Amino acid sequence: MDFNFILLFLHDSLTEGRHALGSDDPIIQGLILSMFCVTGFGIILNLFNAGVRKKMVDQVKLKRIMKETRAWQKERMRAMRSKDLEKTAELNKKSSYMNKMSMEMMQMNMRPMMITFVPLILIFYLVLPQLFSYTVAISPIPLNVIPGDFFTLTCTTIQAADPDHICFGKENSIYLWAWYFLSSIAFSGMIMKLTKTTMGT
Repeated sequence: MDFNFILLFLHDSLTEGRHALGSDDPIIQGLILSMFCVTGFGIILNLFNAGVRKKMVDQVKLKRIMKETRAWQKERMRAMRSKDLEKTAELNKKSSYMNKMSMEMMQMNMRPMMITFVPLILIFYLVLPQLFSYTVAISPIPLNVIPGDFFTLTCTTIQAADPDHICFGKENSIYLWAWYFLSSIAFSGMIMKLTKTTMGT
């Protein structure tokens, strides 16, 4: 999954209560149509991310760095668990080189993000709220696994009973940003496999 989806998710999880995304009079109406359209946006933007990554990131080099760093980490952990001080000391000598490789991997991942971040923000905050309502899907069960009002994916019972709330009469309805996020992460792995791109994390 690309970093920008995480950033969008975290931003909205912190601010959702103050200005929920969506429209009172959306262009696209109807639950089923909205669900599929938001999912479509998630897939299209994942394909856009994958295309940019394909052009900007040397996937062969990235996979080589990943393989090398993971092998070193496993070997180091094995040596530490077996209390092989000599082997641990030998592997620690490569720490600076491995840190350099990890930094290079991070930079390779950040480059495409600089291109994709602005379009995603614009689409997420300017386009989607005009097209869709505040809630675009219904869950059979509450998805608010973290206690408190900090991190709500679905409308709560209290919100559904409040006539002034956007969730009025819509218990367990899924917020627009939440459905977009869930759709994005559901397809990101498949799209990365199909396009042979990876985040290197």
